[in-house]
Amino acid sequence: MPKLREQLDLHLLKVLQSLLKEHSVSRTAIRLGMSQPAVSNALRRLREITGDAILLRGKKGMVPTERGQELLRNATEALQAIERISTAAEPHDPALSTRVFNLGAPDYLDGSFIPDIAERVRRQAPQARLVVHPISPDLDYVQALEEGELDVVIGNWLEPPEKLHLARLFDDEVVCMLGRQHPLAQRGLSLQHYLEMPHLAPSVHVSEKQGFIDGCLAEQGISRVVQMVVPYFGLVPGILCRTDMVFTTNRQFAEYYARLLPIAVLPCPVSFPAMRFYQLWHPRTHHAAELLWFRRCIAEAANRLGGTLIPNGAGELTK
Repeated sequence: MPKLREQLDLHLLKVLQSLLKEHSVSRTAIRLGMSQPAVSNALRRLREITGDAILLRGKKGMVPTERGQELLRNATEALQAIERISTAAEPHDPALSTRVFNLGAPDYLDGSFIPDIAERVRRQAPQARLVVHPISPDLDYVQALEEGELDVVIGNWLEPPEKLHLARLFDDEVVCMLGRQHPLAQRGLSLQHYLEMPHLAPSVHVSEKQGFIDGCLAEQGISRVVQMVVPYFGLVPGILCRTDMVFTTNRQFAEYYARLLPIAVLPCPVSFPAMRFYQLWHPRTHHAAELLWFRRCIAEAANRLGGTLIPNGAGELTK
C-alpha cells in the first residue's frame, strides 16, 4: 500500500475530482481531454490506491460511495493546496504557458467578443488551452470560481456578487429586436405595444436571481407577456424572423445579428439602465500571473468593442 500511495500524483488527483463531480467516465474524459480507456484505467488505479470502489453503477448512472464523497473533499483541498504552492511569483511568459484557462460566459455577448478573446489567447499563448463554459441556471459560478473549475466569469448583474473581485468591461444599451417582416419594424414601438405584444425571453442564467430585463420592469411596477422561453440566445434571431414576437436584449448582440439576418433593431420604449458587463474572479487567483494575463486579454477584447478599458490596463477594478 505505501508504494501505491506514492503513485497518487497530480494527474490522478484531477481525474479523481472530476470523476466524483461528473459521475461519468465519458464526461470526465471530455472535461480533461483524455480518452475513455485512459480514464477507466485511472479509475482502476485509484481503486487500488484507495481500497474503495469510489463509484458504483446505479439506476440512473454512476453514484459515489460514502468514501468517494469524502475523497472528493480531500482531492479538492489537495488540488487547491497544490495550486497555491505552484503559483510562483515569476514573470509570466504566455508563449510558454500550457495552462487550461476556463472561462464562464453567457451566449448573449457580441458574436465577435469571445472569438476576439480566443484569437488573443491563441496568438500569445499557442500552447495553452481555452475552455468556454456556458452559464446556466444550475451552475453555482461562485463555487466554481472558488474550487478552480472556472478562472473567470463574464456576465451582467444588477448587483454584482459579493466576495469576488470584479472588473467592469463595458456598458451596453438595452434595445428591442424584431423580424423585419413585423408590422412594427418600420413604425417603432410604443410602451403600449411593448406591454401587450408577445415576448421571446431567455431562460434565467442564474437560478437564484431574477433576469435583468424582468428585474428592471418589476422595479417600475410593470411586466411583459412572455410567450416563449428559449435556452440559447443563438435561437433568437431565427425565431424572430418567423414570428411576431419581440426580444429585449443588449445592442451589441442585436446589431451583430442584424448585420447577418433580416432583423430590425429598435429603441426600447421602457427606460432601462445600461447593461453593465463585468469579469469576476476569486480572491485566491487575484495575484496569479497567468490569470492576470488572461484577464488582461479579456479587458482588451472588451475595449475593442468600444467598452471601458480599465485604467491600469490589467482589467483590475476590485470592489
